[in-house]
Amino acid sequence: MNLTVNVWRQAGPNATGKFERHEVKEISEHASFLEMLDILNEQLVVSGSEAIAFEHDCREGICGSCGVVINGTPHGPRKAVTTCQLHMRSFNDGDEVWIEPFRAKAFPILKDLVVDRGSFDRIIQAGGYVSVNTGNAPDANSVPISKDNVEKSLDAAACIGCGACVAACPNASAMLFTSAKVGHLSLLPQGHAERRTRAEQMVAQMDQEGFGGCTNHGACQEACPKEIGVEFIARLNRELMRASFTRD
Repeated sequence: MNLTVNVWRQAGPNATGKFERHEVKEISEHASFLEMLDILNEQLVVSGSEAIAFEHDCREGICGSCGVVINGTPHGPRKAVTTCQLHMRSFNDGDEVWIEPFRAKAFPILKDLVVDRGSFDRIIQAGGYVSVNTGNAPDANSVPISKDNVEKSLDAAACIGCGACVAACPNASAMLFTSAKVGHLSLLPQGHAERRTRAEQMVAQMDQEGFGGCTNHGACQEACPKEIGVEFIARLNRELMRASFTRD
């Protein structure tokens, strides 16, 4: 498979970036998208050029670090997969591919395709934790939790913090990420101790980081590789309302 790859190159946060055009030849359709970038980097290094900086770690769709925008879509053309899970058989021989970083004010570009997603960490630090000492693991079924709440909590906990929801949103909103982190804790008994303050503190931090507001476009759930739905945003809004009504 032969491709024309247009990749965003930017030397640093304050540098002017531009797309750089490369020809990549004889790529196996079974190679992953990141393996294709590895091959391209080998070509660049051999020719004396600087390799493209891109982020990755587990390459198993778990860590969320690999996200880039491919042909205008976060993580590429296939739904429910991360960039590292995307294979080249999703493209056709001779295709032209455009690769750029996630773009949002709260995700400043560090270099090429690498962005700083530390804003997500600070949102979690603002309240995304459980302080209750739960002690040893309880016996099975000793804590009364409904099956529906367990399943919803696990759905929310599937969020890997990749930032695709922000990149897809025309407002660069982080409401889907924040609502998932609030939701998976608030649905379980262990998370009720901070339930009232968690939503307020995390949303306040989200606004402070410069993310935009949610206007119900729904692009976030379409881009989410873990298929987390916007119903968690509605749940977060209810948590905020509940917190305002029960404030001391």
